[in-house]
Amino acid sequence: MAAITARPFKLALVQLAGLGKDKAKNLAVASAGVRKAVQEGKADIVVLPEIFNSPYAVTAFRQYAEPIPSTFPVRAADIVHLGGESESIVALSGMAKTHGVWLIGGSIPEIEKQTDKIYNTCTVYNPQGDLVVKHRKVHLFDIDIPGKQTFKESETLTGGTTLNTFDTPFGKIGLGICYDIRFPEMAMIAARQGCIAMIYPSAFNTTTGPLYWTLLQRARAVDNQIYVAMCSPARHPDATYQAYGHSSVVSPAGQVLAEADEHEAIVYADIDPEFLAQTRRGLPVTIQRRFDVYPDVSKA
Repeated sequence: MAAITARPFKLALVQLAGLGKDKAKNLAVASAGVRKAVQEGKADIVVLPEIFNSPYAVTAFRQYAEPIPSTFPVRAADIVHLGGESESIVALSGMAKTHGVWLIGGSIPEIEKQTDKIYNTCTVYNPQGDLVVKHRKVHLFDIDIPGKQTFKESETLTGGTTLNTFDTPFGKIGLGICYDIRFPEMAMIAARQGCIAMIYPSAFNTTTGPLYWTLLQRARAVDNQIYVAMCSPARHPDATYQAYGHSSVVSPAGQVLAEADEHEAIVYADIDPEFLAQTRRGLPVTIQRRFDVYPDVSKA
């Protein structure tokens, strides 16, 4: 287990409402949310929801997709010149720079021009507006619950092939997107690499949300003794895909520190590295694992 170097910070999950088919309006809604989280909530790291700039529909992903650079960091001055085809990236960089905040920019559909593949991609920006990392959703949401929910992201999307973390003055942060939280290996690896938190822009639906939303966050948090957060859009009664909402933050001890309902909200939580350390000292599972009996997935 890598040593953790971190200091306290305030995390804000911006549960956006009023998202629809107008990308420019969606970006304006996101910008207002980031501004409020920083100016009123004094947040250090702000998180936006999954696929916030587009309708959450496999038929819409290609239409709304944008190219995103793949070599990091990308300086804010260079992002400005990406142009209209990457308008969400330009806007997110501007939000981070304007407010001097770390911004986990939810996720947007990404097109890789050389392959014509579409990804569900999270981008992260430092307070200077530089793009520091991106995470492509690894596990695609292909489900069929008879009589309740059928959805197949793979009809349009391709799964990512890398696990991604980024360093901040507050500590190392791990990234996932929505369905990625179902797969515990990602959080295990991030925790063993020294991450203080796993953050998942997400959009569970009203079938899976009540069953699994909190359960999965608490499981990933307790298993790895890290903070876990998921940021959802608010419920939109006219949308084809009904998001569960309930953006929330869970402590390393499995406590739900803050949770929204299904409406527009900003959820704040104080992330305390000392509480994480106390949890690990009290229940020292991080040093009691038996890698002589079973493998360490972070070393695979």
